[in-house]
Amino acid sequence: MKRTVNIFFAVLLMGVTSIVQAQDLAMLEKVAIINFETEVVDYGTIIQGSDGTKVFTFTNTGKAPLVISEVKTSCGCTVPSYSKAAILPGKQGELEIKYDTKRLGSFTKTITVISNAKVIKKTLKIKGTVVAAK
Repeated sequence: MKRTVNIFFAVLLMGVTSIVQAQDLAMLEKVAIINFETEVVDYGTIIQGSDGTKVFTFTNTGKAPLVISEVKTSCGCTVPSYSKAAILPGKQGELEIKYDTKRLGSFTKTITVISNAKVIKKTLKIKGTVVAAK
C-alpha cells in the first residue's frame, strides 16, 4: 500500500512538473524581439551646423508587444527621441537620434536601447566627421 501511494505521488509530481515546464516554455515563446535595419549609422562628412538628425528603424519580430523603456546615449551631444507606445508584433518603429553638429571633428557615439525584448539592452552607434563650413 505504501509503495502504491509513493508511486502515485511520483507520477503526480512528474505530471505537475511537465505542466509547469510547458507553461514556462509558452511564456518564453511570447517575447518581443527588436531587429534594427542597421546598428551603425554613418553620417559621413557633414558640415558644421547642418541637420544632425538620423533615424534607426526597427521591427518587432517577436510574438509580444515591444516597449522601449529607456534610451541612453554616451554623451549630451546626442539626443534620442522615440515612441513610448508599444510596438505590436510585426510592426515597425523608429528611434530618432540628433547629434550636435556644432562640434568639429570625428565622432563615434553609442546609444543603448533598453526594452522588454528578449535581448534587454541593444547597443547602436553613430559615427562621422563634422567639418567647418567654407
